[in-house]
Amino acid sequence: MDTLFMTADEVAKEMNVSKAYAYKIIQRLNRELQELGYLTVSGKVNRKYFMKKVNYNDGKERQ
Repeated sequence: MDTLFMTADEVAKEMNVSKAYAYKIIQRLNRELQELGYLTVSGKVNRKYFMKKVNYNDGKERQ
């Protein structure tokens, strides 16, 4: 997908975890982003930041 933010469903699918655990991951990543001074959206996480933190393709989108 080419959207800026990932939903909990997308995070859960990408990491093969439950949706409840995906929300915990999103909260953690959003807290990190807020500490860096970024605005966040509750229940969603920035796709590029997510990819960077889980080290998929060094932050590059999958083809």
